[in-house]
Amino acid sequence: MAHADDLFIETCKKILDEGHMDLNAKVRPKWADDGSSAYTKKAFAVVNRYDLSKEFPALTLRPIPFKNCIDELLWIWQRCSNNVHDLHSHIWDAWADETGSIGKAYGYQLAKKYDWPEGRMTQVEKVRYDLKHNPQSRRILTSIYDFNDLNEMHLYPCAYSMTFNVVGNKLCGILHQRSNDVLVANNWNVVQYAILLHMLAIDANLEVGELVHVIADAHIYDRHIPIVDELIKRPTFKAPKLLIDPDVKSFDDFQVSSFQLEDYQHNPQIKGIPVAV
Repeated sequence: MAHADDLFIETCKKILDEGHMDLNAKVRPKWADDGSSAYTKKAFAVVNRYDLSKEFPALTLRPIPFKNCIDELLWIWQRCSNNVHDLHSHIWDAWADETGSIGKAYGYQLAKKYDWPEGRMTQVEKVRYDLKHNPQSRRILTSIYDFNDLNEMHLYPCAYSMTFNVVGNKLCGILHQRSNDVLVANNWNVVQYAILLHMLAIDANLEVGELVHVIADAHIYDRHIPIVDELIKRPTFKAPKLLIDPDVKSFDDFQVSSFQLEDYQHNPQIKGIPVAV
């Protein structure tokens, strides 16, 4: 079975068997259909490690919407946009205003320029610079959790920080996430940041190494519990192989079409998952 399946099943079992249910708490999320409170069962401080040099971490328990994952990643990290009109899916529509903006969140933060000793650059540009010119630095990181702008974000960032570290010739990264909807977003985020590490590694002429996913609050919504319970009982398959267009060498030149999954065997998709907002 794919290692991503192993970790997903382990995380889900930890939450279902040992997690804390917040039924007596005042919670922010509501169910989109009727506005009732969306309660969760959660585990604190889940840490999962994925060796990207061995396999690509796509779930086989159900298919990951691979192209949409990459499109959102590029929307934030490459196009540095915070407007849903620049996105080719509707996953952010619930948080967009009449202009399509999600406020000063995600791509907005990565589009900001700062003064560094090497010049005026965005956080992404500084990461790319350091990976090429100072790869042994222990200061290569990004953060989009800007307290000055939180009140103007339509949703606080969930995956809010990446710390990069070069080990030998391998680029490794730690994704810090304050909150993770395990059924809907867990593997979505893992696939996205695995792709990001591949992009940055190629851009800096490095090999890809380990992705570590640190989640402060890993939760399963109450209406998702029976879905998850059934999902983790499914058979699993070998991890697919990631194919990357060999002609693309620069971070700025990657497109959704630059990436393909080969031999991706998986179970059927789950339809009609209720959404909490």
